[in-house]
Amino acid sequence: MKILIGGAWPYVNGELHIGHIAGLIAGDVLARYYRQKGDDVLYVSGSDCHGTPITFKARKENKDPLDIVNYYHEQIESAFQRLGFSYDCYGKTTDEEHHHFVQDLFTKLYENGHIYEKESEQYYCAECQLYLADRYVLGICPYCGGEIRGDECDDCSRLVHIQEVHQTTCALCGTPTKLRKNKHLYFALSKFQNEISKLVKEKEACWRTNAVKFTERYLAEGLQDRACTRDLDWGIDVPIDGYEDKKIYIWIENVLGYISMSQACCEEKGLDYLDYWHKDADCRSYYIHAKDNIPFHSIIFPALLLGSFDYKLPDHIISNEYLTLEGKKISTSKNWALWVNDLLERYDPDTLRYHLIANGPEKKDANFTFNEFILSHNGELLGGFGNFVNRNIAFINKYFDNRVPEAEIDKVIVEELTSLYSHVGLLIEKGELKHAIQSIFGFIKRANKYFDEGRPWVTVKDDSKKCKKVIKTSVTIIYNLSNLLYPFLPFGCQKIRDLLKVDHDFLWQYIELDGDKQIGEANVLYERIDKKQIQEEIDKLKEV
Repeated sequence: MKILIGGAWPYVNGELHIGHIAGLIAGDVLARYYRQKGDDVLYVSGSDCHGTPITFKARKENKDPLDIVNYYHEQIESAFQRLGFSYDCYGKTTDEEHHHFVQDLFTKLYENGHIYEKESEQYYCAECQLYLADRYVLGICPYCGGEIRGDECDDCSRLVHIQEVHQTTCALCGTPTKLRKNKHLYFALSKFQNEISKLVKEKEACWRTNAVKFTERYLAEGLQDRACTRDLDWGIDVPIDGYEDKKIYIWIENVLGYISMSQACCEEKGLDYLDYWHKDADCRSYYIHAKDNIPFHSIIFPALLLGSFDYKLPDHIISNEYLTLEGKKISTSKNWALWVNDLLERYDPDTLRYHLIANGPEKKDANFTFNEFILSHNGELLGGFGNFVNRNIAFINKYFDNRVPEAEIDKVIVEELTSLYSHVGLLIEKGELKHAIQSIFGFIKRANKYFDEGRPWVTVKDDSKKCKKVIKTSVTIIYNLSNLLYPFLPFGCQKIRDLLKVDHDFLWQYIELDGDKQIGEANVLYERIDKKQIQEEIDKLKEV
């Protein structure tokens, strides 16, 4: 089967923080799992590089927007690589292939009658002598009263018509703004109300509950046409006569990166991207993002697909809730955030992956604390998983001359492992990663109990047969744990493969390790973290 996985595109006006990873880690777990099953996976994403926040930052720092883009793209790409994200293609929206694809699709939408010209009022700053893109407009949300920048309220997650925002001022100079008439192209989103409603009903079981509820709320209010051009000098040129001085609005072009990156990746491999993207393709698609991106994936993206070509609509929407930090909302502007590249200087990537999966915001908001982060590493990752691996390998090193003993494997354990593959695989496919990894670690507790009750350190002296059975069964468990945990903890699982001197691919199936096989010397998977670091990290965070 073909599997298409799209990870949301991080915006390149800053580095990745733990909130980004909490919303995106599911994509890598899915990609690794399906590859282990032998499926044909295409996992794509990239850096979102256009729009007003980039120009805003460039003006503030007196730099060219491309300099901002290239710097943060490298930082983001590095963070993904260090965390083990296994993208088949990670590009950026400044790529030439993306520009061409977006312009072609925009033209199709226009020719198909889904884009039209409209004169409307737009906020204008007399001080800057500039029509303001939405991101340059500050004000008060008409629904919740919170501070808002542009047309999306961070407090209530509503998409707000920019003219409904109260007490507007220019974000560049602080001057109160006034409305002036201006011409733009609009996307006829309202035309797709019935088709989007049908899509939600068809895919309800495959979408996260928050995606269904958010989308149903927008549909109940009635879909509104949206301006799809902007008065900017940074972005993709509008390919329509008379609009050469404007750019395509980023909400219409960044989600199209899933297709443009798929096309570029497939062309490089000599494949046809429509084998993943045509509506009749035998392909299952997943879209991974945080809940603030729901309407762009459940409404806008499907409408763009419906209006342009016979493209495949989203199957699974894996939309995570929000992650807070030490009880407070993550805020990059207030520097209340944990930057991924910085964390990876001090912690194993598996530690971060494990915590953000096992304790992440999968179905409700979650709170990241250093107390839980470090204690879960020491107690579960090291004390449960790492300890089980190390004590068995060390035992084989000491008593069996670095060779797996020849023995019968406990049949009950074999049945449990076989069942675990099936159970965990189904959970991963449904996007229930927290339940999946908890199931595996529940079995690890069972494995440690099995080892303890077998007492091989005693039976090695008076019951060699029983000792060998316990050890052979335990090392077989380790071998299979490296398969089961590879989508979640790829670095530790690769260390296990190196210890066991296994060189074939990770597979999603029960496998027995041959008896009399030589293995390596015991080497701890994970180091213990001193509990003093908890307070040190909290103090460091508060000092920033």
